[in-house]
Amino acid sequence: MDALTLFGLFAVTAMLVTYALEDRSHWFVLVFAASCALGSAYGFLQGAWPFGLVEAIWAVVALRRWHLRPRSERGRARALAVLAREELAAQRIAIGLIIACTPPVQRGCPSTNRNS
Repeated sequence: MDALTLFGLFAVTAMLVTYALEDRSHWFVLVFAASCALGSAYGFLQGAWPFGLVEAIWAVVALRRWHLRPRSERGRARALAVLAREELAAQRIAIGLIIACTPPVQRGCPSTNRNS
């Protein structure tokens, strides 16, 4: 494995772990945002700019989630509703980017010669 691949593996692993631990502390949300930024850098360095762009969007969304996340239980339900709407919007943007950047698939079966 080269250094770039190891960097990408670290970034994606950190994203997975910190996303799973977000409910334990607001600091995991901040580390998740930093992990998304690392994943974005990896995507751009690798040459997969759609991946880099989507991860950059996730980094901004996660940073906003960290900023809005209540540090106490007061206001938690209202903040969670706002976060859920923002996450859904980010997912829709990411899906739109993936669809827009994916080359069209040729449909249909190749013709077969039945006279042989």
